[in-house]
Amino acid sequence: MVFSMVMSCSPSLCLPRSHMVLQKTIRCSSSVSTASESIKFDLKTYWTTLISDINQKLDEAVPVKYPNQIYEAMRYSVLAKGAKRSPPIMCVAACELFGGNRLAAFPTACALEMVHAASLIHDDLPCMDDDTTRRGLPANHTVFGVDMAILAGDALFPLGFQHIVSHTPSDLVPEDRVLRVITEIARAVGSTGMAAGQFLDLEGGPNAIDFVQEKKYGEMGECSAVCGALLAGASDEEIQHMRKYGRAVGVLYRVVDDILDAKETEDKTEGKKKKGKSYVSVYGIEKAVKVAEDLRAQAKRELDGLEKYGDKVMPLYSFLDYAADRGFSIDGQV
Repeated sequence: MVFSMVMSCSPSLCLPRSHMVLQKTIRCSSSVSTASESIKFDLKTYWTTLISDINQKLDEAVPVKYPNQIYEAMRYSVLAKGAKRSPPIMCVAACELFGGNRLAAFPTACALEMVHAASLIHDDLPCMDDDTTRRGLPANHTVFGVDMAILAGDALFPLGFQHIVSHTPSDLVPEDRVLRVITEIARAVGSTGMAAGQFLDLEGGPNAIDFVQEKKYGEMGECSAVCGALLAGASDEEIQHMRKYGRAVGVLYRVVDDILDAKETEDKTEGKKKKGKSYVSVYGIEKAVKVAEDLRAQAKRELDGLEKYGDKVMPLYSFLDYAADRGFSIDGQV
């Protein structure tokens, strides 16, 4: 693929104009000396093009059939407007980095979005994080009821695995790679992965914040990057780079979200206190910004180890910059 050029990178953690007081200097990941330093990559075009493709494939993958109400609840979250499709995008970018065809990555990319949507449905439940909205819309359980929301989430997890097995082109991806991808996703969402993070988010004390963030958010990023690399046949060493990169970006994305949310809600603290732990709630905004700086530097180091791939690394460098800077909007979302 020929890349036209990387979005220009801001030298600081970019927050909305009203939040400029929070800005801290963070070194731009794609401004360092690399073989692709002078190349410009249009991440927004790359991202929005993939979103269109992935949305179409998700629409086909989750049709309405009996029992209709469960499928409608599944589609409500999977096809929600404003979804950035970050896990699928990272999966496709990682696959293409190591020479894979995006057609080989699409089934896994869709499965990752199904798993992501299922986790969000369950996280929003009253017994978990107790959120009534998601992406600016009513949460799944507020529309379909807690019972249907639980069933929709339960159904999306196995549907993702089924979709990988039934739709991954056998002429592009050998069976052993498909099995490794399924194993990776199962590990990420299981009792030692995202489920463990949710448990400690509910039961752990403030000292559990690092583990909570890594498991609830880092696991999804790690899994997405690793799955793309596995599909393309990356080496074990390259997969380790993707594992560390994806985990750092996943947590970084959440930390920046928490910083932005903290400023938007700082004048509304008299209302119902939201469940769940974040670096902002535990340590404050200043420490959270420092955490973001460190995560960005860590992720960049992992990509620096893949410099032999030249221009193909630029989507992931730019994805990292976006996670920290939010330099553009996607479908009205920043």
